[in-house]
Formats: sequence, C-alpha cells, structure tokens
Amino acid sequence: MATAITTSSNTTKPDDSLILQARDLKKHFPIQRGFLRRTIGAVRAVDGVDLTIRKGEIHGLVGESGSGKTTTGRMLLRAIDPTSGEIWFQDQALGWVDVATLDKHKLRQARRNMKIVYQDPYSSLNPRMTVQQIVGEHLKVNKQLSGKALDKRVGELLELVGLRPEYAQRYPHAFSGGQRQRLAIARALSMQPQLLVCDEPVSALDVSVQAQILRLLRELQEQFGLSYLFVAHDLSVVENVSDHVSVMYVGQIVETAPTYDLYRHPLHPYTEALMSAVPKPDPKAVKNRIVLQGEVPSPANPPSGCYFHPRCRYAQEICRTTAPKLEEIRPNHLARCHFARELHLQGVATGDGGPPIPNQAKPHPTSPTSTPPPMQAD
Repeated sequence: MATAITTSSNTTKPDDSLILQARDLKKHFPIQRGFLRRTIGAVRAVDGVDLTIRKGEIHGLVGESGSGKTTTGRMLLRAIDPTSGEIWFQDQALGWVDVATLDKHKLRQARRNMKIVYQDPYSSLNPRMTVQQIVGEHLKVNKQLSGKALDKRVGELLELVGLRPEYAQRYPHAFSGGQRQRLAIARALSMQPQLLVCDEPVSALDVSVQAQILRLLRELQEQFGLSYLFVAHDLSVVENVSDHVSVMYVGQIVETAPTYDLYRHPLHPYTEALMSAVPKPDPKAVKNRIVLQGEVPSPANPPSGCYFHPRCRYAQEICRTTAPKLEEIRPNHLARCHFARELHLQGVATGDGGPPIPNQAKPHPTSPTSTPPPMQAD
C-alpha cells in the first residue's frame, strides 16, 4: 500500500469556517504482473481531487459508478492511504491537522471525530454481535464509558435514531434494512463526531425507507451541527439533501457549486448530461435526454487532455491536447472545462425558470447579503 506523502511545514492552513479541505488528493493503485509482481502501470482511482466541506454543511458527491467517489470518502478518513495530497481536518481537540501525515496515535484521536456510514446495512454490522456491542464498541474501545453508563448511552443513541432501547440485546438479523441503517448511524454518532462520511447510505433501501433515513440525517445534522460528505449516484436524493454538490468523472472533480446553481445552471457538459437524466414528476413534460456516446474511460489509461472529451459533444482540438484546470467561473461555482464561460447549458429547471443566466456574479444562496432563490417544482 502506498504511503501518504509528507507536507511541508509552511503549508497554508484552511479557513476556520471549513471543517475539511482536501488538496490535490490522489490514489493510484499499482498494476502488477509476472512472477516478481513488477509494477507496469497504475489505476488512477482518484486523480487530483480538491474538495472543501464547510462546518454544518451537507456536501454531496455524485458521479457514475467507478468515478472514485467511495475511494475519495475513505481516503478522507485514511481508511485508504493516499498516494499524495493533503487532507486538512479541523479537529475540535487537535485543531487543524493534515490527516494524510498523522502518526498512528494522533490519527486514532482524529478518527473519533470522523466517522463513516457504509452503503450496505447488511454487511456493515457484525452478525455475531448484539446491538449493545455494535453501538457501544467505539465507546468501549476508546475507554469512554463502561458498565451501566455504557448501557445507558447505547439506549440513548437508539432512541436518538428512532429505535427502542430494549432492542439492545437483539442481533442484526432481527432488523429490517432501514432499521439496520439506523443502527449504523447510531454507531457512527456514539463518539459525537464532527464529520460523517455517508457512502451511499440509502441506495440499498426501499424508496419509503430512504425518505425516513434522509429525514433522520437532516434532523441529526440540525440538532448537532454535523457536517456530512454525502456520496451518492441518485441525483434527486442529492438535490434534496445537499447544500453543496461536487461532480466526479474518472477520478477528478469536474464541477462544484451550491446545489441550486449546479442543478439549474451547470457549467460542465458532463453535469448537463447528468441533469438531463433526472426524472421529472410530470407525464406531459418533454424529455430532452442527452445520451453520452462511448464508454467511461479506464482510469488505468485515461485519455489525453480533458478526460471527458471522447464523449463530449462540444469538444474542440484544445480539449484533446490540454487538460483543463478546475477554475472559479462564478462566485463559489467551479468547473473543469475550457469553454465553461462560453457554453450555456441546460439544467434541471431552466426551461421552467427562464433562460440560462450568463456566466457572471450570482449571489450565493447561503450568503448573508442575499436571499435563497425559491425552489421550483420540476
């Protein structure tokens, strides 16, 4: 496994309004062949990600399967060591720390405030452990509570996620998928973390149960001031739950913006194609689906220039030869496209909300000097 690089002591720390900032984060898995297992290449699962999460914010991360979303989320917790890059986390006890370079002792301290909720509620819970052991494990391992105090805290956590305290002596097989995900959330909250990485927490659940879990996550976020990285591929879910959204394609973030701006006025052709796939609850609505040609490039052999150019209907020669940078096109709205300033792309509701806005300053929905734009029914 690759070792995280060390960063220089004069690295500028992020703004205090942030909870986490990743800079040029990369993860390359080596391709080895032969009897001697020689490295002949690398899979660029994550290739230069810059990600910022504000305090008390739900940050959505979307993209096709294999785009590097889950790998990015796990690297933020250093469940996977990055090949290179910085992961700045504002720990309430340690202050600003680069998670990528922490030693074993400080990493364990930082992880008390960074937890993850996994995608599959059936495999993320140990079937041989009771609910009391599962939910209270972090408290016991970190020597926070024991005995009756631990039992009481487990009961409080179960009530917090909508389950009865008497369920503590049951095993995971006695619960439905939605109840198991509530148990996973209770376990993640046991140490009162600052940041939760939710790795597609509702994709394995029924639609009605999805709504319950999403409502629970929002209530917990408001109650405790939590920050979330919400990894998902369901664009409708991300729109409803997220304050800010980043779009990934072949290991890179191609666009990031406040949710309203990104869904209504995308700046990257890939985002436009994703938005065209969002279903509209209107049988009379005219569908203008953008069907991308070809296959997603292999991260082991990405194309030259812009990774999206083989499938982009706006591609020009510069797209094939020069890799674009992630640049701020509008305030708080960044895109990785050579023509982001010239293109006028269709979002989810631009047909209902008037013509596309020009690429100029637009008030940030959360700015104190502006009022949030009204959400329109699609």
